Amino acid sequence: MSEPRVLVLGLDPFRVPGPWDPQPVADKIEAGMAQFEAAGVGARSCLVGLDGSDDIETVLTAALTERPWEVVVVGGGIRRAEGQLFEDVINLVRRHAPGAAIAFNETPDDTYRAAARRLNGA
Repeated sequence: MSEPRVLVLGLDPFRVPGPWDPQPVADKIEAGMAQFEAAGVGARSCLVGLDGSDDIETVLTAALTERPWEVVVVGGGIRRAEGQLFEDVINLVRRHAPGAAIAFNETPDDTYRAAARRLNGA
């Protein structure tokens, strides 16, 4: 596997308050990440919880500053979350990964396709 070029930001389905079954979403996230491996593109995911167990800004900042990212994919859970989470995440990406393209997936299992639209040399 090559060095990570893509960072995928999303919600950990097991730490999103319910009642709901998070397993189907977790399975789709896993399938989406497997597509990066199959394509030989290094990727890493950073999933945060909405259950109060994370300092979301700290967790995302650590991931964004871990290395230079070519693409940052912002998942649908973040985009649809209540409040200003989406706005905060976009500003964190701008601040801490200014050289990265930003992509948005439609579903968790099309994350590779979203990144590939913005990935140089994919």
